[in-house]
Amino acid sequence: MSDCLFCKIASGEIPSSKVYEDDLVYAFLDIDPQAPTHFLVIPKAHIGSCGEITPENSAVVAHAFEIISQVTRQMGITDFRVVSNCGPQAGQSVPHLHFHVLAGRDMTWPPG
Repeated sequence: MSDCLFCKIASGEIPSSKVYEDDLVYAFLDIDPQAPTHFLVIPKAHIGSCGEITPENSAVVAHAFEIISQVTRQMGITDFRVVSNCGPQAGQSVPHLHFHVLAGRDMTWPPG
């Protein structure tokens, strides 16, 4: 999607602090971190939110979680939270599927 912020980040059109990249996903540091460790993992293909996951694109979601596991292990992180907001009322501000990975502080429940 040509006007999507995260598509532009994944393509390198907009700079970011890369954490990981392969053919399917891109991970980068959040510009407004909510925890000492806060990065996002996004599919390079545009998927609007969890509500747009289908049998045809679900493999990239599984791959994203494999990468979350790999990257957190490499960082020495064992306790972390993964969040995906779906829709504006749920707090999704960029309409591109993304997973926030937060660690380094106690996480409360319920979240705000």
